[in-house]
Parts: sequence; structure tokens; C-alpha cells
Amino acid sequence: MVEFGCGYGSFTVEAAKRSSGTVFALDIDPEMLAATAEAARKAGVANVQPMQCDFVADGTSLPNESCDYAMDFKLLHIDESVTLLRKAFGVLQPGGLLGIIHRNVDPATPRVPSMDIRPTPDECRRWAEQVGFGSV
Repeated sequence: MVEFGCGYGSFTVEAAKRSSGTVFALDIDPEMLAATAEAARKAGVANVQPMQCDFVADGTSLPNESCDYAMDFKLLHIDESVTLLRKAFGVLQPGGLLGIIHRNVDPATPRVPSMDIRPTPDECRRWAEQVGFGSV
């Protein structure tokens, strides 16, 4: 598995608990990677591999078709959404799955990102299909 933008590792650790394989936790911020590594340690999971990279600009350094699941959680508000999805598509094995989570496009949903940059579910679906993912 690979998580793009692991942040504090909340999703990473839960995925690692449910997987016998490696969960690659990618983030540009070394503090987030340290937080993810600490969360994994506290949870007693040893299959998390934090990796610092700017995956949009530079790629992941993971081999093509090396993962069977990719997580793009709360990231598709970035300017390079399609590029990010293209990177996810590239590391997935044929038949691999992509998980997308984003905040509701609803003013009642708190916190960031701001409403004007939150993608709709239709936008996320369209972008994913644009890079080769099938629709579910």
C-alpha cells in the first residue's frame, strides 16, 4: 500500500494494522513523517515505511506497478490534482485500487481547506478517470 500525504499517520497506521505488506507513507514534511513513525511505533505496527518526497514534483521513487492499493486522502484540493492521481496510477499494479477521501463541499464541514478549493465528488471521479482509473 501507499499513502500519499500521510500527515500524522492516522490512516497509515490503521491500514498497516490490516495489512501483512508494507505501507509506504509518503509526505514532503519530515515532521509529519516523524509523527507517522511514532504513531506506528505506539500502535505496535512494524510494516510502515515513511518516505520523504515531493511526489507531485519528483515522483515517489517506488517502482511502477509495485502496490495494490493507494490512498489519496484529503489531498485533491491541491493545484496538481491530476498529476497526483497520475503518480498513484503509476505505482498501482493492474487491477489495483485507489481510495479517495475528501471533505464535504458544505460550509457546515469544519476546518481546512477553504470551500473555494474543495473538489466535488464528481471532480474527483472525473480526474481519476482522466488518468486511467475506472469508475466504481
